[in-house]
Amino acid sequence: MDAVQTSSPARRTVLMAGAGAVAALAVCPRAAAASAATEAVPAPAAAPGAAGRAAAAAAELPLRADRTTQGDILAGSRKDQACLLLVRFTDPVRARRWLAALLPELSTTEEMARFNAAFSAARLKAGGADPASLSATWTGLSLTHPGLRFFAGRDPFPAVAPGSTAEAFAQGAAKRAEALGDTGASGPDSWLFGAEQEEPAGRTVHAVLSLSADDPAKLSAAVARHRSALGPATGVVVFRQDAATLTGTLRGHEHFGFADGISQPGVRGFHTPDPDTGGTVQGKPGTRLVPAGEFLVGQEKIGQRPAGLPAWATGGSFQVVRRLAQDVPGWWEQARLRLAELKKTGAAPAEATETWVAARLVGRWPGGTPVAGCPLAEVPGPVGRDPDVALTYVDDPQGWRTPLFSHIRKGNPRDGLNLAPGRPPLAPGELDGRRIIRRGIPYGPAYDPARGAGHGADTPRGLLFVGYQADLVQQFEFVQRRWLNEADFPAGRNPAVGSDPVLGPDSPITFETASDSGSRATTLRFGRFVRTEGALYAFTPSLPALRDLADGNLDDSVEVHAGTVLRAGDVLDAGAARLVLGADGDLAVLAPDGSRLWSAGTAGTGHDALFGRDGEFTVRAENGRIVWSSGTEGHPGARLLVRRDGGVVIVDGDREIWRAEDRKAAHPE
Repeated sequence: MDAVQTSSPARRTVLMAGAGAVAALAVCPRAAAASAATEAVPAPAAAPGAAGRAAAAAAELPLRADRTTQGDILAGSRKDQACLLLVRFTDPVRARRWLAALLPELSTTEEMARFNAAFSAARLKAGGADPASLSATWTGLSLTHPGLRFFAGRDPFPAVAPGSTAEAFAQGAAKRAEALGDTGASGPDSWLFGAEQEEPAGRTVHAVLSLSADDPAKLSAAVARHRSALGPATGVVVFRQDAATLTGTLRGHEHFGFADGISQPGVRGFHTPDPDTGGTVQGKPGTRLVPAGEFLVGQEKIGQRPAGLPAWATGGSFQVVRRLAQDVPGWWEQARLRLAELKKTGAAPAEATETWVAARLVGRWPGGTPVAGCPLAEVPGPVGRDPDVALTYVDDPQGWRTPLFSHIRKGNPRDGLNLAPGRPPLAPGELDGRRIIRRGIPYGPAYDPARGAGHGADTPRGLLFVGYQADLVQQFEFVQRRWLNEADFPAGRNPAVGSDPVLGPDSPITFETASDSGSRATTLRFGRFVRTEGALYAFTPSLPALRDLADGNLDDSVEVHAGTVLRAGDVLDAGAARLVLGADGDLAVLAPDGSRLWSAGTAGTGHDALFGRDGEFTVRAENGRIVWSSGTEGHPGARLLVRRDGGVVIVDGDREIWRAEDRKAAHPE
């Protein structure tokens, strides 16, 4: 029985279509689709010296050799079996001992990257089969805001600016739930974890211990060992979430049956750049390289923007954990009902199936092939080939090939985001700051009622979503709230596009197809068949930061990372002092009441301020001329800190080499 309210189809005529666009949607013979999947975008011929350039690029990937950051952020555990233990502690002294003992087991980026490269090479050589000879077990640790406060004995932020990622992290996922669409059946009142953030709450989560392995027996042994170690540390498992890759034909897919985790961002300094473009990942022409600072705090961000976070965050990443329950039969029944409506209006071809509809909701066929290049049926490409090699939306502003409401287009508009109908799309680089690294894995058995008890609709199943980013507000929350949930995104269309029919709220969506007079819009009602059952905001610290926490220390100085540029209006607030670049161009340190504690004396001449990689802090005029300098050049690796006690310093190791006390420090003539 259909429990979803439907509405009558609405029609409208909009911009006239070019003949090529209509033809591309109307006809895509299977042979032509196969050609598009395997031949339309051949691999570029190797230019002279390309091999040498590629080798040089591979040698310049410092993040792959990083042994201080946790591996799941950039490399990914990529294991078939996983278990998350959500833990609460009661005795900080014993908990710190536990943390100190855990440190040697935490998996680093270097370990995971090296293993994953060997595993992928062996898998490709075996034609897609997993190599039985390679196996590993990985361990990761993240801490919530209450967890950081518990281990450190004080609040981890010296100051929390309204609207900042620090504010989002401190408030936690439950307090942000309504703005993110987690209401009704998805509201915190029904969550299995994450609803409690304040102390002393019995189910407040302090730590997320992530364990993963190839072998279920090895994972089971690791879980038992870690649970045993938690006892003496006064650690209690508030919630345990087991997850595993689906088997058989659903391997690598989520429960609705679609390949998952395909479109991940490339990371500068970690992924090998294509020697011919420099801006995309080698072997994945459709994957842009994004500055690492968008995922890993302390690395360079887009536009060299300041992170504005404490020093303890350097080398880490904000983590989002969500348990997303999936109603598989309900979702597919809805696809069948909407197919009947589309056929009735002539918006779907007579031979279309429910999979044809579902593929448009997702933007891909179940095997991962985008519907953009193969609208009638899926024809997978060769093993190892990037399915997004030719994916583009720039010539599809109406969404005739990839609907504007489709999950992959709402979540990552790529080159096809028009801020208003008729306007040119934004350059893809303008959206790089919205990307998220996703580490999802299914939980629960596949829906297969023919197998009997435990495989039907009443058995819990869904996706364990884990995402990493350097800014919760500008990345995860922006995408979820402004893109996926917003019915008027892309904006300015009438009727509105509608929310994401996979993860968004109950919403009408506008299905657009080509017609002789332009674009025909059919309005369909889509219910919500993915429900949030738990959510957490956590932080995955670097190993040095965790080592400090094990000693009861936490460096909460706000850090200005090397390569960062401050622009007029930027404020770095450490509570007792704020480092600001004023609208008049003066670099200054202000007290909480706004009075000046120190000034570089650059009012009227300063344009921006750069903390260079050689340890020098400078204020520059608009033409790039240096108008003030800290005089600390020649100290690569130096750190610029705004301390809670009010001091603004540059340190090289343990030695202070500059302090904002005397404006006579260095004024270039």
